[in-house]
Amino acid sequence: MSASKLDIVYRSILLTKVFTKGWGKPENLKRLFEFRKVVSNRDECFKLIERDYPVTITKEQNLTDFKLVEGYFTTPLERYIPGIVPEVAQKAYFQALFPITWADADARPVCLHLAGTGDHFFWRRRNLMVKPLLKEAGIGGIILENPFYGLRKPTDQIRSSLQNVSDIFVMGGCLILESLVLFQWCERNGLGPLGVTGLSMGGHMASLAATNWPKPLVLVPCLSWSTASAVFLQGVMAHSINWDLLEDQYLSDGVYREKLSKMVTIVDEAFLAGKKFARTFSEKINETSQETKADNISNQQTTANVDKSKDNLNVHPEVNRQNLNVLNTLNTKETKLNNVDTISIKDDIKCIKKEPSIETKIAKENNKIVHSAKNLETSTININLVRSDSEQEVENLHNELKKFLDENKISNTLYNKLISNKKFELDVEEIQELNKLNEGKDKMCTALQHKIEDIMKYDKCMAQNNVTKPVIDQNVTNEKGAILEKPSETEQSKSKHEKKSWNEMTSDIWNHLPFVRTKNMKKIDISKIHWRDREALQFMRGIMDECTHLSNFSVPYDTSLIIAVCAKHDAYVPREDVGALEEIWPGAEVRYVDAGHVSAYLLHQSLFRSCIIEAFERSKKKWKNGKHVV
Repeated sequence: MSASKLDIVYRSILLTKVFTKGWGKPENLKRLFEFRKVVSNRDECFKLIERDYPVTITKEQNLTDFKLVEGYFTTPLERYIPGIVPEVAQKAYFQALFPITWADADARPVCLHLAGTGDHFFWRRRNLMVKPLLKEAGIGGIILENPFYGLRKPTDQIRSSLQNVSDIFVMGGCLILESLVLFQWCERNGLGPLGVTGLSMGGHMASLAATNWPKPLVLVPCLSWSTASAVFLQGVMAHSINWDLLEDQYLSDGVYREKLSKMVTIVDEAFLAGKKFARTFSEKINETSQETKADNISNQQTTANVDKSKDNLNVHPEVNRQNLNVLNTLNTKETKLNNVDTISIKDDIKCIKKEPSIETKIAKENNKIVHSAKNLETSTININLVRSDSEQEVENLHNELKKFLDENKISNTLYNKLISNKKFELDVEEIQELNKLNEGKDKMCTALQHKIEDIMKYDKCMAQNNVTKPVIDQNVTNEKGAILEKPSETEQSKSKHEKKSWNEMTSDIWNHLPFVRTKNMKKIDISKIHWRDREALQFMRGIMDECTHLSNFSVPYDTSLIIAVCAKHDAYVPREDVGALEEIWPGAEVRYVDAGHVSAYLLHQSLFRSCIIEAFERSKKKWKNGKHVV
């Protein structure tokens, strides 16, 4: 499907950026990854919220058309991961609208509405969704304020722009547990059947929340899909991310590469690859089987034609004798083919010019045999596991360093430092060893030579900080043959103000080694590269799948109560290369509108509401008080 041009233009005119401070603290990401394994299990997650979880009601008011209730409670996530939620976001505020009198005493349907991107406070959802549903179908609504939005927005956050990648996982963890609190509160007050919905990001958060309620629950996610990874890597939102900042942070801290990257899994990469292999393998086997059968039939027919030809060759004795020799040879070759032997009869067949009809027949049968042999040779499917470029670079570097070690050009200590994935410090002797390598034109890597000059510029800074810094040979040449001169007085004066430790400087060198940054690495243009092409983008795909992919969570209790509404031309939420919602949740229904993300939001609110009403009608017919209607 083509992407909506309106989506692309709309996003391009927005100046806001997301994740402006980077990934977030590595320790926070680690705690979130570990907690994800708990909330992804419905039985374990449900136990985290007691039935009488404290909820404070601050306002109850009967208005002309509805009853208004407002309240708050402390987000349970702060209880289980202390310090992970900003203080201002720890209170979860909500607003509820109920009919003054319920039309059906046995059914008091209530739907929880979660916020999409940029949906601050309550007014938008109240006027576009809750009030119309209340009027059209008597369905009550609860509006929950998102963490990092409205009353829960940190003071230093600009509008809806989350500052760290980890913030979106904190938001998701909060909403999953807070939804359970509100579901429990509804049941305590005799409300039900229950449902949850949301648009865009709110739709995906609603899907995550629905996975952990152990009872029938209406779910209508609108303009969302199975994972958030495609949104930030393939959709138009990818252009609002400072990828160079994220890559610099990822490469500068070994914790991201060595620990956190091993805790996440790119879900759809394995899923789709396995699915594609199974389909391709099955098709190839069927194709090969059909070709083999056809070849066997053809061989049998050829043998019969050869026998018939032998009987009919009675006119010219000399020609017949030559033709019989050729046909016998052909028959022998075909027999070998039936025994799955690779054969070639190109040099064995001699053309008989005196009998053109026989020559044509032989050439035709020869082509069949050669074609059959090629089919047999190509019928075997080989699966090659290709190593990534980064792995190859690591191996090349290790081999190069091992060569220097064997030639006694570097010490064993320096060798161990350079092959480790940890920050390190170089002593005087080790710096001298690097200088000698450059003097002898034994270049370890171009990036390392470039960084030697940077180290020289911090000479004064190191002296000022009382750090013992080795003297680096000033006659080192770079890759272009230029002399690396001593820094000027201006540069030295600048370095006095740069309080950079020797450990930071050597880690800077580490960041530019070949297996950390590829040679001539350019800035990331997300519109021109695939997420597989850069390690930082792979990490983003992995952590997004780890924390947001629906296949990592429990399947909702009753998938027949799910009606998802998607936009065919959605440029914000691409559906290519990710798992389909119907496959992850068998029984769920997916409907499409012929629109983009923005136009669907503006023009199809009535369709979203009608799907919610229909899903609640299904629930009433199928379930009553949590029990199946006979």
